[in-house]
Amino acid sequence: MEVKVVERILKANDAVARSNRSRFDAAGVLVVNFIGSPGAGKTAVLEQTVKGLRGRVALACIEGDPYTTRDAERIAALDCPVVQINTQGGCHLDASLVSQALDQLDLAAADLLLIENVGNLLCPSQYDLGEHLTVVVLSVTEGADKPEKYPAAFQRAQAVIINKVDALALTDVDLDAVTAAIRRFNPQAAIFPLSARTGEGVEPWLLWLEDRVKAVR
Repeated sequence: MEVKVVERILKANDAVARSNRSRFDAAGVLVVNFIGSPGAGKTAVLEQTVKGLRGRVALACIEGDPYTTRDAERIAALDCPVVQINTQGGCHLDASLVSQALDQLDLAAADLLLIENVGNLLCPSQYDLGEHLTVVVLSVTEGADKPEKYPAAFQRAQAVIINKVDALALTDVDLDAVTAAIRRFNPQAAIFPLSARTGEGVEPWLLWLEDRVKAVR
């Protein structure tokens, strides 16, 4: 019985996701869904992305968080349009929540919409939001075993950001081993080792994303 309930929930979500995607396509907006564990540095990556693409791409953001508005405040401080979604303890965004948030954004004024999902590598991988690209943010401080533990997230991703490489020397993580683990589950994913704190390695990520925005245009 429970399986059938979950199937109905996902089916209903997928219908709204298709509607969201049609809305995005009509506006000519590329939409990226960022998923990752709490503390992986998703918001810091978004901050670097907004700052790095300013003047090159028109951006907007949706921030998902269980309760606070802290992440949205960080993005708003960069003069980027942003809407906060609070899930009230929910472990992921869904297509309906994103649809409601879109009513508060001017999609016609944006080329790129960045969605930061709730910190979690499990639940968000099951819910389509209508995005065009999924990006997993993984930090070296989480260890090298996350692709094996959460394969669905990595299999879904078009890109994986390996964040906090500036802290690599403080861990026992082998960057090549992490990359190989990602490749086992997703040989096609683009992989970007970087530090959102220092800016190291950010430009290749920005260029990759900018190329995808241009393709939509």
